[in-house]
Amino acid sequence: MIQNLHQPRCILVTGGAGFIGANFLHHIVPKFPEVEIINLDKLTYAGNLLSLSEIESASNYQFIHGDICDLNLLHVLFDDHQITTVVHFAAESHVDRSIHTPLEFVQTNVVGTACLLEAAKTAWNLNASDPAMYRFLHVSTDEVFGALGRTGKFSIDTPYAPRSPYSASKASADHFVRAYAETYELPVIISNCSNNYGPFQFPEKLIPLAIVRSLCNDSIPVYSKGENIRDWLHVHDHCKALETIIHQGINGETYLVGGSAEYSNLDLLNILLTIVDEELQRPVGTSQKLITFVQDRPGHDFRYAIDASKLITELGWSPQYTLSEGLRATVRWYLSNHSWLEAVIDESYRSYLKAQYEIS
Repeated sequence: MIQNLHQPRCILVTGGAGFIGANFLHHIVPKFPEVEIINLDKLTYAGNLLSLSEIESASNYQFIHGDICDLNLLHVLFDDHQITTVVHFAAESHVDRSIHTPLEFVQTNVVGTACLLEAAKTAWNLNASDPAMYRFLHVSTDEVFGALGRTGKFSIDTPYAPRSPYSASKASADHFVRAYAETYELPVIISNCSNNYGPFQFPEKLIPLAIVRSLCNDSIPVYSKGENIRDWLHVHDHCKALETIIHQGINGETYLVGGSAEYSNLDLLNILLTIVDEELQRPVGTSQKLITFVQDRPGHDFRYAIDASKLITELGWSPQYTLSEGLRATVRWYLSNHSWLEAVIDESYRSYLKAQYEIS
């Protein structure tokens, strides 16, 4: 374990203006002032620089507007900044959108990842380097494993079985990462995480969508009967896991990150909306009345659950938030950040909601 300890000198974070990336930057920028941190983001609809306003003036932080598919730009960044560590978040990540525009997901998630791998391979003189000097952490998803029945959990040995264009694109990216490790001995690590929630999440995902719709007294769309089950992970716990993996993880390994909090979508919403009503001092049950069941989406995986025992036993990480604690903290964050919400909910987003869920 000791020989694999990695001490970053310059970290390239891709997709740092997105949900998990922004939380990760809030976590590491003030914690490691001696480390140069570069945030490369294309600023698509889910990327928002307002999410980074508290750290944008930090002396060790720099934002660069750019596309991970721009290989020439990547070569320049690696050369100019002597990047030692890549933390790769940048991805199209919404399953519903992938069903309508799958090729966008192929371009960003597959081609973009391959470009990053190629740039790292070119820049890092791997044959002459200390193997602990460089690290490429590819942040992936549990959706690459497909769906579970009522029992069992995804483990590092679970075969890949993606069932949506999104999960297929992430599975392909994972395979490219492993191929570069095998072919070129690139020092890579893959993490596959369960459903994240917390601050700065774009309100197309279930939890922020429900909070926003409840605040507006609008209907809250839930697929089918709300019976699909997910393992919920607070994003701050995820960020701490990623920090642990960067420093202590072993090259070539995969680590699964889960919150040990399995709930159906409907049960989750009942807990969440009770908290919303409490925080707004509404009568209990006010927000639950807004739940509206809508037609299920194609290829909707029934259940995900993560076996994070490897990360827990080998690297000493464990989730700190219970679901109720994490949801209450999340609700309070959204209630305290109206300006952020107003900035991300524009007319194009409203049009998307109307088209997707047939609601006003």
